[in-house]
Amino acid sequence: MLQDYLRLIRFDKPIGTLLLLWPTWWGLWFAYAAIPPLKILVVFSLGVFLTRAAGCAINDYADSDFDGAVERTANRPLVTGAISKKSALLVSAGLSLAAFILAAFTLHPLTLLWSIPALLIFVSYPFFKRFFAVPQLYLGVAFSFGILMAFIESSGHIPAVGWLIFIANIFWVLAYDTIYALVDLPDDLKIGIKTSAITFGKSVIPIIMLCYSMFLFIMCMIGVEQNMGITYFVTLLCELFLIYYVYQQIKNQNRQQCFKAFLFNNQIGILLTAGLIVDFWFK
Repeated sequence: MLQDYLRLIRFDKPIGTLLLLWPTWWGLWFAYAAIPPLKILVVFSLGVFLTRAAGCAINDYADSDFDGAVERTANRPLVTGAISKKSALLVSAGLSLAAFILAAFTLHPLTLLWSIPALLIFVSYPFFKRFFAVPQLYLGVAFSFGILMAFIESSGHIPAVGWLIFIANIFWVLAYDTIYALVDLPDDLKIGIKTSAITFGKSVIPIIMLCYSMFLFIMCMIGVEQNMGITYFVTLLCELFLIYYVYQQIKNQNRQQCFKAFLFNNQIGILLTAGLIVDFWFK
C-alpha cells in the first residue's frame, strides 16, 4: 500500500522534482547574488518536493480515465485500482497544505502570498490538457514560479533579472516537456488529449530547438547584465553540446529515444546549476 502511494507522488521517479529544483536554485543564487541562507535553501527545496508531489497526485486524478489507454501510464495506481480517486485527491490536498504551512512558518508574508497562485497553477495544470492547445506552456509558468518567489523572499520585489530567468525557464520547460509529449504522441492522438507535440505538428522538432536556443540566449543575456565570470559563460557553451545531443536523440521522433532525451535534460539543469554556483563562489 505504501509503495502505491509513493508511486502516486512519483517518489520513485525524481526527474520531475529535479527539473523543478534546478531553476528554483538559479533564482535563489541570483536573488541573493551568493549562496542563499541555508534555511531558505532547505525550505525552497522541500517546497519543490511537496508541490511536485501534490501535482503528481492531482495529475493522476485528472487523467485516471485516460491513463489506461496510454502505454507509459497504464500501470499507475489509480488505473489498476490500488488507490481510489478520493484518496488521490486527499493526498494532493494534504501535500499542498503541508507546502503552505511550511511557507507560512518560514518565509516572509509576501512570499507566502505568492505561493498561493504558484500552488494553484501547479495543481490545475493537468486540467489544461482538456482544452489548451499548448499545456506545456502553462506547465512552464508553474515550473518557473519558484524563481519569482526567490526574489520576493530576498528583496521583496522582482527585478528585471528575475523576470528574465522566469522567461528563460519557460522556454526550457516548453522544450523538454514537448519532447516528453512526443513519447505519448500516438496514444494522445487516439484519446484526444491536447499537447504541444500535437499542436506543433511537423514543425515540432524545429520549435523545440528554437525554445532551447531562446533559453540559452536569455541566460547569456542575464550573464552579461549580471557581470558573470568566465565559468558561467563556459558552462553555457558546454550546454550547446548537451542540447545538440538531445537533438540527435529526438530528430527521428523515436519514442524510446525521445524519453531518453527528456531524462537527459536533468544533465542540462545540473550543469548550469554547477556552473552558476562555482561562478558565484569565486566572485
